[in-house]
Amino acid sequence: MSESKPSRGFQSDDFKTAVNEVLKESPVVTSRWIAELVGCSRERARQYLKGKFHEGVLDRRQVGGGAMVYFPMEMQRVASQFSEEIVSRQPTNEKDTSPAKTDNNSLDERVLFFPSRREIAVDHPTKNTRSILSQTAHLVDSTANSYLYKVSKEDIWSTPYNEFNVLRNDLQEVFGDKWDKGFESRIKNDWTRAHQFQLRTETDENGHKYTVLQADNAGVFEDVAKRKLKHNKHYTEFLSDTDLRVRNEAEADVKERLYEEGYPVIDNRHLEEGKTLSIELDDDLTLRDYQEEWLSHFTDRKSGVFVGPSGSGKTVAAIAVMAEIKGETLILVPTQDLARQWKDELIEKTNLSPYEIGQYHGNEKQIRPVTVATYDTAAMSRHRKLFNERKWGLIVADECHHAVASTWKRFREIQSKSRLGLSATPIRESGDAKQIYTLIGPPVGSDWGNLFTDGWVSKPKVDVLMTPWGSEQARERYKRAEGNQQLIEAAKNPAKREAIKRLIHRHESEKILVFVDWIEQGEQLSSELSVPFICGETSHDERERRYEEFRNGDIDVLIVSRIGDEGIDLPDAEVAILASTRGSSRAQTGQRAGRTMRPYGESQVYILLTKGSGEEDWGRESTQYLAEKGIDVTKTDLKLN
Repeated sequence: MSESKPSRGFQSDDFKTAVNEVLKESPVVTSRWIAELVGCSRERARQYLKGKFHEGVLDRRQVGGGAMVYFPMEMQRVASQFSEEIVSRQPTNEKDTSPAKTDNNSLDERVLFFPSRREIAVDHPTKNTRSILSQTAHLVDSTANSYLYKVSKEDIWSTPYNEFNVLRNDLQEVFGDKWDKGFESRIKNDWTRAHQFQLRTETDENGHKYTVLQADNAGVFEDVAKRKLKHNKHYTEFLSDTDLRVRNEAEADVKERLYEEGYPVIDNRHLEEGKTLSIELDDDLTLRDYQEEWLSHFTDRKSGVFVGPSGSGKTVAAIAVMAEIKGETLILVPTQDLARQWKDELIEKTNLSPYEIGQYHGNEKQIRPVTVATYDTAAMSRHRKLFNERKWGLIVADECHHAVASTWKRFREIQSKSRLGLSATPIRESGDAKQIYTLIGPPVGSDWGNLFTDGWVSKPKVDVLMTPWGSEQARERYKRAEGNQQLIEAAKNPAKREAIKRLIHRHESEKILVFVDWIEQGEQLSSELSVPFICGETSHDERERRYEEFRNGDIDVLIVSRIGDEGIDLPDAEVAILASTRGSSRAQTGQRAGRTMRPYGESQVYILLTKGSGEEDWGRESTQYLAEKGIDVTKTDLKLN
């Protein structure tokens, strides 16, 4: 096969230069990187790289769910071992990809250090290595026994180490003789910034408490605090060259302003945490090993996001945090259904009585020692004041990828030293993942591969079924449509209805969830298959009745709209069929696949994509997330004749 000619407007030398630039910095090349450097589409970059492969200039390897990486022949060994970890990262200057050390106690451990990217790739890490990295870095990805960690500035800001020298020595133990002085300088700068400002409580001559912002350095105080904070809005007076008096109720805004400047504030105020909550875990409840690690990690930092797939027990771990903190707790959730599930879980797994648990949403407005509220309700100004008046010991943000700035900031003044987030897929294509960790805390979690291997969560099989057009008329309607209407027409492809019928028949007697993104499609499928359809317009009583029928086995198939992505407890679902997409995110695909993850048995996920439509591009990107997590993803051309 001859080299594919670059599209009009792009010269072959442009692509060659881009490839050479990337290879100076990374062992592998991807079409995404080349497309970004050249300024072309990924398909054009893909065709160029494919041509170089057939010329014998580059070798290639498929990773994940179909992603392809290219590399020079001499880099084959490195690419083979670490391409899965590297493929999702942006190219940056790297000068060293040789092994950093071999642990004498574990000859299988292998560490690769990428100092300018602040990343560490580890094969077969020892328990000590994983312990150190869990406190100084966050897990980006894992494949089999290989792990990719990143030491972000947020990780250094929130590390539980009290002295920088101890932090540095532990990291040096992991990196061995490949320790990089430039890397040390960067994390020391992060450490210094994280210890520049603190809030403390003082009392005036009348016995009134007030808050002081104190800087460690007068120069930083002058350059940052005075420049970013406004008189009367954030503070009332300067007390010294390093101190100012914070205006009442402006603490949250002060912390946010300084955080945006790269200076996280240590909050040493004497916050009133309200009454003690007498909560104990049920005697029959035993935490899993990794849940104990989550709890210990959170206890050290008092903030963080528990990250794990559906079925990994994030809710149970959060309840264990409540029992550890023993303070009055505000729990924020995206839906009323999930709010009610939280109450049921708390009653079942703790000694709390129903009277101690309040629901604050819809027609229910109860503030109790443990209050469960929806994000939307809690953000409304007329309700927010009630939450502000209570002194919470802990705030839990469930499905916290909903807690982006536009909503969370409305009630960020609700002060609590302990903040916990829960999320199966804290990925937002809009780039808001950093907002989650900024507002709540750093990620704390277990890699999916170990959960699968240890049997805590089943690993589903994912089949992408490329569905042909059911009729020429349907294809023509798609071609004439524009924007979202094209996705609607692709979803309405009559061949999908036939495919769903066959899949339901294939999995007869198994419990099946069919996900749709368009109400019209859900109603049509419901009518043709005589299967219940649940959407946002379905009353709460009707939803609960259908959910209970599904759990009890009275019905085996349930069609759900996007309300089924999160917050429904259907642990016995064995098959998920994703019938359509409305530009769904990688995270949403993970949520839907997660509906079938449970601690036992096999599970199956089918993703139906109309061949020759925009759904194909979405499918290529969205399934990559699942593949990166070690889930097997296959692609098949569906034949219905």
